[in-house]
Order: sequence, then structure tokens, then C-alpha cells
Amino acid sequence: MQDAKRITLHPTNQCMQVHVDGTLLVEVVKSTNALELRERGYPPRHYFPRDDVRMDLMTLSETTTHCTFKGNTAYYSLGDKKDIAWSYEQPVEGMGAITSRVAFGGEENE
Repeated sequence: MQDAKRITLHPTNQCMQVHVDGTLLVEVVKSTNALELRERGYPPRHYFPRDDVRMDLMTLSETTTHCTFKGNTAYYSLGDKKDIAWSYEQPVEGMGAITSRVAFGGEENE
């Protein structure tokens, strides 16, 4: 299994919603634009096109991080809920498919 890729991307066309404290941030009835990112050692995460996300309700956080395998991360907050979502504006080579897509953390995403 050493040859297995650390990260794989899978198009998804399932119905999905993301709620944070009762606020609906994503509702995808049937989209082929969402991607499921599977990274060894982490739970799968869905990366949504910004057009599917209520970006108008979130604010850019001051938090930034760097992932060796994906790139520099920008975070978003919803009111006093800090860093509930993240995005890679300039991912590392080979991860271009997640550029500007938004992912959510925690149990609230689905």
C-alpha cells in the first residue's frame, strides 16, 4: 500500500447540505461540481464550488495554515464561529482541482 496516493479526488453527485448553528451554507441538490477529497489519515471532505456556498454570510479569517500536500489555506468564519471553512487559493502542483473550492470541518458538514 506504500504506492497508494496520499490524496485522491472523486467527483460526487449526491444531495448535500452544510449547516452551521442552524444556518444553511450549502445546499446541493444534484451537482457534479462538488469533489470529495480523501486524504490518508483524515476523514473525507467535500470541496464545493463557491457558487454553491453562501459566501456572503462568511468572513475571511486572519487564520492561515500551510499543508505540504495541498498548499496555503485561507479560513472563513460565520459570526462568532471561527474557522468553520477553508479554501486553497493557490494549491500545490497536482491539486489544481480544489482551487477556490470551499470545505467545511466538523460534524456539521452533511
